Amino acid sequence: MAHIQRDRKKLLARVRRIAGQVAALEQALEAGDDCDAVLVQIAAAKGAMHGLMLEVMAGHLSDHVVAEPDPARRADEAGVLLELLKRHAR
Repeated sequence: MAHIQRDRKKLLARVRRIAGQVAALEQALEAGDDCDAVLVQIAAAKGAMHGLMLEVMAGHLSDHVVAEPDPARRADEAGVLLELLKRHAR
């Protein structure tokens, strides 16, 4: 998880932006905003979460698959990433 620690500040900034988007979505729902405004907020939050997922997956791929010298461990880490992609694609 070296990439998580290395990129911690950047990842936390993304998470905080997502939290702000979700808070704005909650406010839109509480205020009774039109459905188009709510849908825009949902799409923004989903896109931000997707971007965070891609950022962490890219770090995993580069640090735990590409840079892994042990072939067995590299295969295990690639398997972890494949399972994650399967879940994410649903």
